[in-house]
Amino acid sequence: MDKNRREQALAVIKALEREYPDALCSLVYIKPYELLIAARLAAQCTDARVNIVTKDLFARYPALESFAGADVTDVENIIRPCGLGASKARDIVCMAGMLIEEYGGIVPDTMDELLKLPGVGRKTANLILGDIYGKPAVVCDTHCIRINVLLGLSDSKNPTIAEKQLRAVLPPEKSNDYCHRIVLHGRAVCHARSPRCGECCLANHCDYANNNDIHTKGTPE
Repeated sequence: MDKNRREQALAVIKALEREYPDALCSLVYIKPYELLIAARLAAQCTDARVNIVTKDLFARYPALESFAGADVTDVENIIRPCGLGASKARDIVCMAGMLIEEYGGIVPDTMDELLKLPGVGRKTANLILGDIYGKPAVVCDTHCIRINVLLGLSDSKNPTIAEKQLRAVLPPEKSNDYCHRIVLHGRAVCHARSPRCGECCLANHCDYANNNDIHTKGTPE
């Protein structure tokens, strides 16, 4: 099974590389800790909205030290458009303090250490490891999980299981860019409720390309 999936993965990777040559994270950041903050804000919020909010947020708090000393209520007021303002603001301020006190202001470069930070789960930790440190990473967001089920590269809606299954079939050096490209594809073509299968560069690799009902039945949105 893994051999077949690995062959399928290579074919999908080539198709995505042709369609989306630039595999870039859609969250805008300059400093590594800014990506951590943006990723926290992106929970249940679009990246586009996060980028609008972080423009003001990073101008108001231009350094990690300023975040660590920030008034949580002030941060909450700025990030309110992203939803879950109270918990996200609390996590951001606590995260900044922890980075300074325990890591000398440096974002950790291991999964175990990243998961100790407030509000950081495996999805965010993988994003940091891949985009900041260039390590093999599999960011399992909803697009990634849903589309890889359709492609037969995973059979689970559980992010942890899906990540493990994808790590088994994706070339490590390709995995991070692959996840970015899958997200781009999910936003551009393979929408959960209205997939444009006739325009899909992966149609030849997707068993359900001609059956739109399958795209929403039993798969995460």
